[in-house]
Order: sequence, then structure tokens, then C-alpha cells
Amino acid sequence: MIPLLKSFEDMTEKDYAELGLKAGLEIHQQLLTEKKLFCRCPAGLYNLEYDAEILRHMRPTLSELGEYDGTALMEFKTKKNIIYRINHETVCTYEMDDTPPFEINPHALDIALKMAMLLNYKLVSEIHIARKQYLDGSIPTGFQRTTIVGIDGWLSYRNRKIGLIQLGLEEDACREISDIGHERIYITDRLGMPLTEVVTEPAMRTPQEVAEVANIIRWSVRSMGNVRTGIGAARQDVNVSIAGGTRIEIKGVSRIPMIPLLVYNEAQRQYSLLRIRAELHRRGITEKTFEAHSVDVSHILSKTSYEPIASALKNNEVAHCVNLKGFLGILSQPTQIGKVFSKEISDRARVVACLTRLPNILTSESKEETVTSFSWNKIRKAINAGDQDSLILVWGDQKDVKVAIQEIIIRAKETTQGVPSETRQALSDGTNGFERILPGADRMYPDTDLPPLEITDDRIERIRKSVPESLWDREKKYRDMGIPEHLITRIACTPRAILFENLANKFSVPPTWIAIYLFEKQVAWRRDGLPVKQLTTKNWEMFFSYASQQPALLELGDDLFRSFLDGSDIDLEKRILEVVPARIQLDDLTGLIRETIHDQADAIPKTPEKKCRFFMGLVMKKCRGHILGRVVNHKLWQYIQKNGEKE
Repeated sequence: MIPLLKSFEDMTEKDYAELGLKAGLEIHQQLLTEKKLFCRCPAGLYNLEYDAEILRHMRPTLSELGEYDGTALMEFKTKKNIIYRINHETVCTYEMDDTPPFEINPHALDIALKMAMLLNYKLVSEIHIARKQYLDGSIPTGFQRTTIVGIDGWLSYRNRKIGLIQLGLEEDACREISDIGHERIYITDRLGMPLTEVVTEPAMRTPQEVAEVANIIRWSVRSMGNVRTGIGAARQDVNVSIAGGTRIEIKGVSRIPMIPLLVYNEAQRQYSLLRIRAELHRRGITEKTFEAHSVDVSHILSKTSYEPIASALKNNEVAHCVNLKGFLGILSQPTQIGKVFSKEISDRARVVACLTRLPNILTSESKEETVTSFSWNKIRKAINAGDQDSLILVWGDQKDVKVAIQEIIIRAKETTQGVPSETRQALSDGTNGFERILPGADRMYPDTDLPPLEITDDRIERIRKSVPESLWDREKKYRDMGIPEHLITRIACTPRAILFENLANKFSVPPTWIAIYLFEKQVAWRRDGLPVKQLTTKNWEMFFSYASQQPALLELGDDLFRSFLDGSDIDLEKRILEVVPARIQLDDLTGLIRETIHDQADAIPKTPEKKCRFFMGLVMKKCRGHILGRVVNHKLWQYIQKNGEKE
């Protein structure tokens, strides 16, 4: 058995350095615009209802150099029926490739340029639209219109700079509803929405670093106030490689907390594949000496009790066996948490040959339910298998099985080369599965429907005025202000940081209190169903103006604002003025403490610490809004220490 890496929890920075781990990110972010990118349909209207369905079959096209993209050819093998469910409110004839595109949405372009400035990109002088082939059906035209707005940017991370290769602006794709057999269904509500793509250099060296940099990008772009939020509004692709391996793109990472385990598992997979290659080479099996062949074994398994094969043969399908010469023990080698190498082959059969009924293969090394040893012996004899060979059974429609056999042999042969270049799908358990081979440059070609667009100096200067301060500069400033750590990023990533800073600079109120009201209490009010949107800058300025004169008002503000928001108090200032003059003087506090303790004489806790906690809440009911809690606590503790025995 080939050894695995340490567990995810036990891996250290040194371990990843020895592994040669490199990782980069592609962050896709929907922009907050009213219209789509190349048409004037509304953006952001999500709806599963549809008025019609359109059926299409995708075919590859030649690049300008007369070559086909490998990914396009792989997708063509699947022979998928692509069905689009369209709603007349969100889709027009442009998306169905029946009319030419409109000029690029100027608002979306402005936001993309603003993002480029925020992330220190060098702006392009002209926008050139290109077409990027997608034959998986996610875009009905078979290509995505895309452009580059900035190159060679950077962001600050742990006292070093992370390079940003480029910032792209493109149209979003459809949402996949189902993918079963030869039928794939999409809903088209988000199709064509403006989407940016931030591409980093492979500069991260641990899984945790990848997640942290993803968060910096996420919070940075949110600070502009021009991007969509919520599930699906931002999506991450992670590029991973180790020394001796190759770049693998893990697509569709919906949540940043998933990234570390996904990166670890891909590093583990590449580590295992490299050692499998070494073992095959030790056995003398290389790309040139690799041998595999197949035979039809339907007649041998005609009476099998193994249900998946029995059911297939009952429906007039076929079963074939592939013999991998010298592969004994390879198919059962672990590659990821809970997965072995045969899963790589199963995924290929599922994706390319459309054998989506699982299980779709059975190996001679399987430890689960299988065909009888008598059947295996007959199959071995029929396929002329030796003791060191591994067998794979595959079943289904005859045409699909033919494609599956080809893919099984291709994937097994790739094992002699190491790690094949692939795009893989992020799975919810932190592992990944095959999606398609990694696309190359041949998928891109110029768009002839749209002319170049100059980015003028006037446009750049206009946009630059609205670019916020960088996330890392804001965070440093708030840390210096003494803002609690859990609030620093929350403030820095929002456009409301400007309001926070204006209030902090204008009023002699501790900035922490302003942060708590704007970014904690207001969230709590919203969760309780209160209409926080009606709060204005004028309301905040009035409250903190009075709080500057009477700091204890800060502890009463929660009740005041709740009463104002639920309609109990129509005039917030009038209510504040009613509270402020009635404040209790500090000189009255000792008497108030003595009176409160005397009234509760029968329930006094034994220890001074418990006494203080017990009476603090009772005294604050009378002092809140008049005397600061820390002052009350100090005075109460002094009183209890001095008079504890008497009481």
C-alpha cells in the first residue's frame, strides 16, 4: 500500500513546503447592475418558472489556427441533449444567439474598472471582446463573451504582496438544474449577468492561505458597494499543484471555508498519483509499454445475481470487461479521503460516457458486493488475464459502453504519466471529482460583432474618485483606533465604513460604541424585523451628538432606537431630550446601591464576586442611560468590599 500524507489536522507549513504546494484563485463576482452585460434584459431576477424550453446540441468549432480545443472535443463525445428553460422576463433573442449583442453595459464596465483600481491593476487602454468556447451547454451560444480590463495587480497579505494576473469582465452562465444520462437541463435566469473574474498568481503555499486570500478579495470588492451578495453571487475556482504534479482547477467552490480541505485533498490526490506512477514504472509499465484491451462478457454474466449488471442485461444492455495489464493493486490505492483510484475511472465513465447510474463500474479489487468468484474466473479466462492484471467491468447502452471503454483505457494510461491536467468539481465533503479535461488557449478567439472600446482618461478620473480605501489600510486604521477585532473586517468591507469614520471624527464618542451601534445593534434590529433602512445619517449624528455630552446615553440607545423603529416613539430627538435631563447624579449612586442591597436582603449571595454580579443588573435598571456601566460596577464593588460583613 502506497503511504498517504499526514491527516489534514496534522499537516504543517513545513509539510506543505516539502510537498511543493502552490495554489492560486479565480474569484468570480456578480456585479450589481440593473441590466445584463450585452443585452438590456433585467439582471438579478431569479426564477425557476419558465415559459418555454429550447433543445440544442453542441458542436466544436475550429480556432483561428485551425485546431479544436480538447475540452470541446471531450464535451462533444458526451452527445448531450441540452435543454434550456427560458422565462420571457429575463431572456431575449440575444442569449439564444438569434440577434447580435448590444454594446457592453457601461455601468458594468465602470464597476469593473473601479474594482481594478481598488486591487492595484494596470488598466487596459482599450476593451477587446473575445469569445471563449463552452460546449458543456452552460451558455446557449456555445461561447462566452469576455474581456480583460486590468493586468498585473496586487493585494496585501501578511506583509507580502500577492500578485493578481488579470481582471476579466464576462457574462455569467446558466444554472444547471439536472444532468442525467444524455440530458442536461439549465435555467437561464442568471445568464448574461455581468461577472468579474479576479485571477491570482499561484502564490499561496498552504490551504489556509488560499482561504485567507479569498476572503481578502471577497471583502475588498464588497467594500465598493457595487457587487451582489448571497448564495451564488460569488464563486471560487482553486488552482492547485505540487512538485512533480500539474495545475488542477477545482471549480464551483461555493463557500470559502471549504477551500482548505479541498486544497489538502487535491494535494493528497496528486501525491498519490505520483507514487502510483512510480510504482508502475518500477513494474516496467510506462506510456510506451502500457497494455489494455476489452471483451464483451454479457454472455458470461447473463445469470449473475449482482443487481446493477443483472438489471442492465435484462434491459438489453451489454457488459464489457477491460483488462489493465500489470495493474494489480493499483485500482484500490487511496487517492483522497474515502476514495481510491478506481473512482477516477468511474468519474470518467460517468461524465464522458454518460453512465450516470451508480455504481457504473466494478473492479476485480473491489471489497464490496461483487460478482461470484466463479464468474470472475470465467471472465479472466475469456480476456486472457494474468495474476498481475486488474479487471474492470462496465455495463450500459452499447454506444455508451464503447465510449466508456475508451475513457477507461485513456485514464489508466495517463496514470503512467502522473497527474493529468483536469478541471475537477468541488464536492461537499471536501473531495473533488472529474469534470472535464483542462481547456487550452484554442478555446479563445476574437469576437467580430463588437468593436474595440477606448477607456478614456476622463472616464478613469471620474471612476477613481469613488474608489474606496483598500481593505488592508482600513483594517490597520481601525485596529489603531481600538475597534474590537471581530468588527474590524466587518466595517472595512462595507461602504458604510465612510459613515462610521465621519461619525468617529465628528463626535467625542469612543469609536467602539459607534461601531457597535452601526454594525452589531443595527444587525440585531434588522433580524428582529425592525425597519432599519429608515435610519438616516441625521438620526445617527443627533444621537451621537447628545451622547458626546452624556456618555451614559450610549447604554440606553438600544431601547431608544427600538422604540423609534417600531413606531412607539415617532420623534427620536424628543425622546432623547426626555431622558437626558432626568439623569441620576454620580453623588446619588452610593445611596441607590445601599437601597437596592437592602431591598434584596433575603437573596444576597455569599461571595463578593457573586454579590457584585447579582446586584449589578438590579442597579443598572435604575442607572442605565444616566451613569456608565463601568462606573456603576466600580462603585458597587467598592461598596461590597467595604460593607460586605455588615450586609
